[in-house]
Amino acid sequence: MIKNYTDSLLQFLAGSPCNFFAVDSMRRMLLENGFKELCLADDWQLAPGSGKYFVVKNDSAIFAFTLGSKPMAETGVKVIAAHSDSPCFRIKPNAVIKAENGIIKLNTEVYGGPILYTWFDRPLSVAGRVILRGADALHPVTKLLRIDRPILVIPHLAIHFNRAVNEGNPLSKQKDMLPLLARVTECAEKDNLLIGLIANELGVQVSDILDFDLMLYDCERPCLVGLNNEFISAGRIDDLSMAHAAITAVIEGTDTTATRIAAIFDNEETGSGTKQGAASPVLANILRRVNAATGGSESDFFKAIARSFMVSADNAHAFHPNYSEKYDPTNHPVLGGGPVIKINANCKYMTDAHSAAIFRSLCEEAGVPFQYFVNHSDVAGGSTLGNILTSQIDIEGVDVGNPILAMHSVRELGSAFDHNAMTAVFLHFFS
Repeated sequence: MIKNYTDSLLQFLAGSPCNFFAVDSMRRMLLENGFKELCLADDWQLAPGSGKYFVVKNDSAIFAFTLGSKPMAETGVKVIAAHSDSPCFRIKPNAVIKAENGIIKLNTEVYGGPILYTWFDRPLSVAGRVILRGADALHPVTKLLRIDRPILVIPHLAIHFNRAVNEGNPLSKQKDMLPLLARVTECAEKDNLLIGLIANELGVQVSDILDFDLMLYDCERPCLVGLNNEFISAGRIDDLSMAHAAITAVIEGTDTTATRIAAIFDNEETGSGTKQGAASPVLANILRRVNAATGGSESDFFKAIARSFMVSADNAHAFHPNYSEKYDPTNHPVLGGGPVIKINANCKYMTDAHSAAIFRSLCEEAGVPFQYFVNHSDVAGGSTLGNILTSQIDIEGVDVGNPILAMHSVRELGSAFDHNAMTAVFLHFFS
């Protein structure tokens, strides 16, 4: 029987308004289940066969692993990869802009590829991290900030001023998408408005704030919708649902023989080209350190990689009944149809017939239905974690994901059954 993780996912999404909070949520899940946090700057003393560990990179990527009782060179490593970031708006430095009659708006830039229209006329707020003065210049202090009330809105221009708005309306990211924050009557209030708000929320002095990574998020909570509560409506389903499933699997999986790792990267939505992204050597370095700390040689590491398998988990495009012409005629997954194996002839995904067959067999053994996604031949597809990771590690793997609608909207639509089904497959892979 497939276990129900829907409530856990909804709570996780509600507590993860941006990548930094998502990683903090996963960190707390791991600590509550007996995992020990390691530091990348320290020596590692690991306990093969019983050790449960995790490391955090840049506050926005997390790598949780359990050590098998057998050497990595003998069993290989089981890897599930996902990412913590989602398209959004990032607040720029010196963000406060004073408009007519004391209206204050914030200067933002777009992160990733959001559907811009979906951000209009919604109650928004701010979440991320703030960097404070520390003991010296090289050791600042990081604090997470989430303002738990609506403080921003991006109002749409009335249809009376743009009668063609419903016929297609190009948007300027710099002009049309700036959120309103407040109306102030004193010019002196303007300059420290945002920084003063941050300082007040954190209980620190304005002079202690050095910088920040702050994003906008939709204040509406995740929920179930549909006649039978079969759908999940929430922001950041892509890709936090897969991150949640991966972390759940590494916590609850029962395989004590092989080393298992849930690798949650950042910055997939912008190409993964950061120190915490899939194009960096961070996962390879962690695996090398685990191999060395458990007595493995350099040769053992290469043997381990040759015997390893990775599931790259990023959400897939569900069939939209209003736009059937956009989809491949024979390979278009549906909401509630189970996990999706993603295939691309031009190697945008790492899937090949061998790795697809492995994941199909995992689904069958777990008692879970599976589907295939292939792009319409006239529509170019994007890439994801799998083939990017193979530039750093020559590991076999498959790109999969759950089908969702409205991908990259401020609020996406998924299936409760699909999330539980994918989690069941991950648990089977890790058991």
